[in-house]
Amino acid sequence: MEVLTYVLQGILALMFLMAGFGKVTGSKMHVEAFTHWRLPQWFRVVTGLVELAGAVLLIVGYWVPASAMAGALLLAVTGIGGILTHVRVKDSFKDTAMILFLAILSFVVLYLYLA
Repeated sequence: MEVLTYVLQGILALMFLMAGFGKVTGSKMHVEAFTHWRLPQWFRVVTGLVELAGAVLLIVGYWVPASAMAGALLLAVTGIGGILTHVRVKDSFKDTAMILFLAILSFVVLYLYLA
């Protein structure tokens, strides 16, 4: 079970490193997405920093399990915020699926550490 936890943790960390980096650097896709969601661009940067912090906590979590739990919880809550954002603007399930998957994966990693 420990190997599964580490693999899921790694996938989650990589996904949020990529997403967070794209938001912080202002990739066209993320700028347009935050405009579509009617959210200010400063919130894109804050969201990106939170995602990067969660990913770093997951990486540190390979050595310090409490860090992995904190990172997974942070990213799970961020994922819930992302899902609510998609619901608020009535995005399709296809547009919402990735953040839904990442939120569930975050909760699974948290559960595996707590179990």
